[in-house]
Amino acid sequence: MSEFQTRVLELVSKIPKGKVTTYKEVARALGSPRSCRAVGNALARNPHPLEILCHRVVRSDARIGGYRFGRRRKAKLLVDEGVEIKGGKVNLREYMFKFS
Repeated sequence: MSEFQTRVLELVSKIPKGKVTTYKEVARALGSPRSCRAVGNALARNPHPLEILCHRVVRSDARIGGYRFGRRRKAKLLVDEGVEIKGGKVNLREYMFKFS
């Protein structure tokens, strides 16, 4: 794993159950706000998806985005954690987690 991927996974592991963050927020927290796509690529290579729960990262437009095990499973995991999804989108005002 690259240093960047390690940093991404460390941050994502801090997202609490029932909350989501965006690829853009992860990039911002890393000090590289334009690296949203690199964050997504790092998450796609997550070697421990059952321990580092990358399904909690969604798109900035509130759509759930992609997931290694499929969008349906990502949506189900989020709903099981208490995140409401309407029209394929998450209410970011209610469920958004920002890194301090």
